[in-house]
Amino acid sequence: MPGGRLTHQDRQKIAEGLAGGLTYTEIAGDLGRPISTITREVARNGGAGGYRADQAQRATQGRARRRKPNSAKLPPAAVDAHGRDPESVHQLEEQFTAMMVGTGLPRMTARVLTCLYVTDSGSMTAAELVRRLQVSPASISKAVGELEQQELIRRERDPHRRRDRYVIDADAWFRGWMASARQNTLLADFARQGAQVLGTTTPAGTRMHDIGHFFEHVGQAMIQAAEEWRQAHAAKRAAQG
Repeated sequence: MPGGRLTHQDRQKIAEGLAGGLTYTEIAGDLGRPISTITREVARNGGAGGYRADQAQRATQGRARRRKPNSAKLPPAAVDAHGRDPESVHQLEEQFTAMMVGTGLPRMTARVLTCLYVTDSGSMTAAELVRRLQVSPASISKAVGELEQQELIRRERDPHRRRDRYVIDADAWFRGWMASARQNTLLADFARQGAQVLGTTTPAGTRMHDIGHFFEHVGQAMIQAAEEWRQAHAAKRAAQG
């Protein structure tokens, strides 16, 4: 029923909707469910391209069996120091993670990025991430490596504890965006070279030339947009300070 747990029939409808090219919003509307329920369900069960109703149902039943029995109902968690509802924060984390998975990030990498974003300090050590996410140190190491490569986080040395902290800040998306723009520039250069090898007047050479022109245009537009944002953001900070 709407608002309750997803049934096998619900999952079959989700699979059919994905196969039919429906958006998460359309699928949620057909089932009378929140969009967050659909995005979370799909993200944790193979993503849009790998979602299978039967597999999702078995996985859910398996998770339910692995949960420890709790005969006494626990009292609701108290709000934090800022008055935030822990359940609402948890739902936000789940939705954020699902969105990041949708952009192409592996799930563990998306979980680490989400964890850093919703932490007030914006920074955590590897050990803190292990405890928070209840995963192995190797999983955290791989995830932070991927995020550093994309320049979405940066590493700082904690002088008091002699260990690294992974930091998310206001410029994180700027750095990641610029890294993507540089990648587009490299693709443009490669495509132009490919056009020369194939012959600029041949069908394949013309195709490569057009691809190079596209990535050059997109890369330049990305850089310009990011620089404009940074200037506006710096001016706003200066006015507020």
